[in-house]
Amino acid sequence: MSKYRNDLPQMADEIFLTDGGFETTMLFHEGLNLPDFATFPLFYDAPALEIMRDYYRKHAALARDHEFGFILESATWRANADWGKKLGYSAEMLADANRRAIEMLADVRREFENEQTKIVISGCLGPRGDGYVPSHLMTVPEARDYHSAQIRTFSETEADLVSALTLNYVDEAIGIAEAARAFGMPCVISFTVETDGKLASGQALQEAIETVDQATNNAPAYFMINCAHPTHFEAILSSDAWTKRLRRIRANASRKSHAELDNSAELDTGNPVELGGQYGRLLDKLPNLKVLGGCCGTDFRHIEAICRTLVGQKSLV
Repeated sequence: MSKYRNDLPQMADEIFLTDGGFETTMLFHEGLNLPDFATFPLFYDAPALEIMRDYYRKHAALARDHEFGFILESATWRANADWGKKLGYSAEMLADANRRAIEMLADVRREFENEQTKIVISGCLGPRGDGYVPSHLMTVPEARDYHSAQIRTFSETEADLVSALTLNYVDEAIGIAEAARAFGMPCVISFTVETDGKLASGQALQEAIETVDQATNNAPAYFMINCAHPTHFEAILSSDAWTKRLRRIRANASRKSHAELDNSAELDTGNPVELGGQYGRLLDKLPNLKVLGGCCGTDFRHIEAICRTLVGQKSLV
């Protein structure tokens, strides 16, 4: 049974942390093999499973020690039909991997949650195609049908919500929101943007968020931005109503464009302290920003820096 599906605690005023760049940490820092950047096969590798468990435990302990909430995001960004097929996974095998991912997070929640640190479990969805390039474009009904299998699996676990990360066009986002609603799952829609603050499709972020809300009658619990550096989107943030729908940020460590990151042989980890300060500015610009974590290139050092920023702001209240 889920714990918070009908009452997400991050919708209140408390601050929540989440983790950093899971895939880049596993690949570059832990030396694990990630075919097609997929982490779900690691659930069938006992040593890798312990590395993943320790990763989540370390982040959850940081939140607990500083009395922040925490969002546990499942390692299932690639665990959908097309990517699974490339790696030889049937629909039944994918469903098993998604269930294993949530079961591990439920164990971590039981270990670290207390009254001051509420821990929410999120089933992570990724795009059908490339997160950086609008490819294999789907209609809304196609996207709804495609993502329904993974969302259905999450709805049968302890997952409290689903979060769709690194989306770059609105039809897929709308389809995911509709599928989540059909299975009674709160959902979060996360767009990634280019260095000009626009989606790779060329659409403005404001227009994308407003289009999803209009098409779904505000079905997403909230929106987020991931896989982009703060300097890529700070300039487009305003006091307009649409920015109040942004409740979560998972920024990249690097200022590089997506194309530059794709062509880079080495991991760009940026400057953790600088990134922590940039999150402080985002908190000033986004009144409803309550969930903070990292994406590509970020690791525990970056989350610690973000946490220090939050602790500093808390002490001024």
